[in-house]
Amino acid sequence: MTVSTETGVVAGKIWHYLDKNGASSVTKVATETGLSKNDVQRGIGWLAKEGKLVCELKGRVEMLSLK
Repeated sequence: MTVSTETGVVAGKIWHYLDKNGASSVTKVATETGLSKNDVQRGIGWLAKEGKLVCELKGRVEMLSLK
């Protein structure tokens, strides 16, 4: 599997997690999906590029939600 394909798969896992669970911290997404923080960050980039993700800082916590 290429890095691009793998990143797309990770982005899909993140999207499905947020669709089911709503807004969540990056740490929670990584922990509950079993993805590494590096994979989550790449997936965030993918989803952000597609305009499907909202990233907000709440204090020091980066929160993710779907548009």
